[in-house]
Amino acid sequence: MSGFVDKPEPIEVPGLVHLHTGKVRDLYQNEAGDLVMVASDRISAYDWVLPTEIPDKGRVLTQLSLWWFEQLADVVPNHVLSTDLPEGAPADWQGRALVCKSLRMLPVECVARGYLTGSGLAEYNETRTVCGLALPEGLTDGSELPAPIFTPATKAAVGEHDENVPYEEVARQVGAETAAQLRQATLAVYGRGRDIARDRGIILADTKFEFGFDGETLVIGDEVLTPDSSRFWPADQWEPGRPQPSYDKQFVRDWLTSPDSGWDRRSEQPPPALPEHVVSATRARYVEAYERLTGTSWS
Repeated sequence: MSGFVDKPEPIEVPGLVHLHTGKVRDLYQNEAGDLVMVASDRISAYDWVLPTEIPDKGRVLTQLSLWWFEQLADVVPNHVLSTDLPEGAPADWQGRALVCKSLRMLPVECVARGYLTGSGLAEYNETRTVCGLALPEGLTDGSELPAPIFTPATKAAVGEHDENVPYEEVARQVGAETAAQLRQATLAVYGRGRDIARDRGIILADTKFEFGFDGETLVIGDEVLTPDSSRFWPADQWEPGRPQPSYDKQFVRDWLTSPDSGWDRRSEQPPPALPEHVVSATRARYVEAYERLTGTSWS
């Protein structure tokens, strides 16, 4: 069992039609047919959307994505049309709402890995492969790969888990030409993001993107290179052979699986509310990632 512990009711805004409530983002459509994407402060872990929010998280994700879209403009186009607050929208949407092109989204989570960890490490330990790609012997948790790899996954509904799939399955689903475009774009964006992060003392271990078509043009959508979609590690603390300290929500995962939470993730019980010290420490990690990457202070 998984999903929302407490699913929020959509906010009614004149001129907007609510389309979808996701783990973090709420999706609306305006009268022109454009999408309005609103990043909430919700946080998810172990396929649950937790009952406790992380203050400012949605704004951090939105503003960091906008910064990255600028850095990537010559690599791949993005879906953003405007950052103006839709008329009649609540003031709390300021800084977290984007008006975006309505794309023909592709049913693939496009994952790039430059380092071995997470589900990739689990598969490697069993088969010495990740998504069917053979890797050298002797790699361990946190090892840098010989070269970045494209390891796609299926998109999962809220409460379900993305599943890694071979490249051939992507080609079967979307066609060989589109699959090749997705692989090329994913690795190009990862490469640019990795280099920029490295200059700021951060390792971009892996990340995932969503793409869609605007006519015949492949466009990146949703979010890009945020702590929700990426693993960021402080470069000066990188040490293969153990889990790495990170700027993502690993702090939340660690607390949920600790005796302090009293929660068994294998049970059908929903996870508990997060204590204040976990909330504040998690917010600090999101803010620090923003500040280190962009070079600007969060206000």
